[in-house]
Amino acid sequence: MAIDILMPALSPTMESGTLAKWLVKEGDKVRSGSVIAEIETDKATMEFEAVDEGTVGRIVVPEGTEGVRVNDLIAVLLEDGEDAGVLEAAAPQPQKDPAKAPDPQIGQAHRADRRLFASPLARRFAGEKGIDLASIEGSGPHGRIVKADVDRAEAADMPGVRSSAPSAARPPEPDADAVRRIYSGREFEEIKLDGMRRTIAARLSEAKATIPHFYLRRDVRLDALLQLRTEMNRALEARGVKLSVNDFVIKACALALQQVPGCNAVWAGDRILRLKPSDVAVAVAIEGGLYTPVLSDAESQSLSVLSEEMKDLALRARARKLAPDEYQGGSFAISNLGMMGVESFDAVINPPHASILAVGAGVKRPVVNTSGEIEIATTMTITLSVDHRVIDGALGAAFLDAIRKNLEGPLAVLA
Repeated sequence: MAIDILMPALSPTMESGTLAKWLVKEGDKVRSGSVIAEIETDKATMEFEAVDEGTVGRIVVPEGTEGVRVNDLIAVLLEDGEDAGVLEAAAPQPQKDPAKAPDPQIGQAHRADRRLFASPLARRFAGEKGIDLASIEGSGPHGRIVKADVDRAEAADMPGVRSSAPSAARPPEPDADAVRRIYSGREFEEIKLDGMRRTIAARLSEAKATIPHFYLRRDVRLDALLQLRTEMNRALEARGVKLSVNDFVIKACALALQQVPGCNAVWAGDRILRLKPSDVAVAVAIEGGLYTPVLSDAESQSLSVLSEEMKDLALRARARKLAPDEYQGGSFAISNLGMMGVESFDAVINPPHASILAVGAGVKRPVVNTSGEIEIATTMTITLSVDHRVIDGALGAAFLDAIRKNLEGPLAVLA
């Protein structure tokens, strides 16, 4: 019997992807575990392995196809002894009319009896918009509810669809044709959005529209840290380890999350999840976007281990070779633009994180010391963006002060 090969979900939030490349062709024999295709998600291009053995009977979705939904049929595998005649039964089934509205006469009790199949993204958006999934008819494979179904339900605003959960108003997207007409007399290049850019746009728009940000700012004296860093790098030179200021920032933040555990938390819609370990995400810029790889259990790692792990994650992030579990999770993130000369900035929180630290450049400035005298010191401005649903002002201030103390007293970071 022919075996359907379906578009895989390569991350918990993946709704669709691009079938970037087929590594097999019709008539090729494949074994279980053989890499048969490359799938581009919103963050990376990942290899897709066959689960079953057989011969590729039909490639349904050609390579380069964008927006292939999870669980859509992409190819058919023939078992030993089968011929192409069995493929007629494997032809893709027509999708339900996506514009079809749920029958308002269907009772809620009847809908509650059926099992709901919905993508993680659809569930998240339905929760944010206050939409009852039980009132939506899915247009995905096997009646699965996808994000587009939630969007249509919101637009229709049908009775029985809205739940009591609050929804966030979203500004309409600009019309592409209208924008192009504005610049019709000017020379420009049109750049197509890839999956990563679309995801960044969607998530940051969501963050600014739904997260009540507030900002806390402190200046940190770096002289003791820079001196200790110089001494440690001299001692570690034989091992090929070179610590950066960012390594100290990561460790200082990881310890501060333990010192102020109320800030080691994420927003989960109808509750707050407070984490035990300090899993710190660090923004890494790549061409066309960024990753936020996560350093797990950072509070218990040495500076040299954190430094080597961060270098490895950054290298693989720039090559787009990170696995989803390496850039998802954590409760807190760091964005450092100091190495680019930026002295101060405000970062946007990456949901479901409750905060993010923006790190500026170390700059020599005149400061007043404890004796009341003016002296030159190297200072760095750090800005904490905070989700007020999770962290109140006093708690955020305590967290930022703990980070400052860890940076200004770096020997304690090593204890």
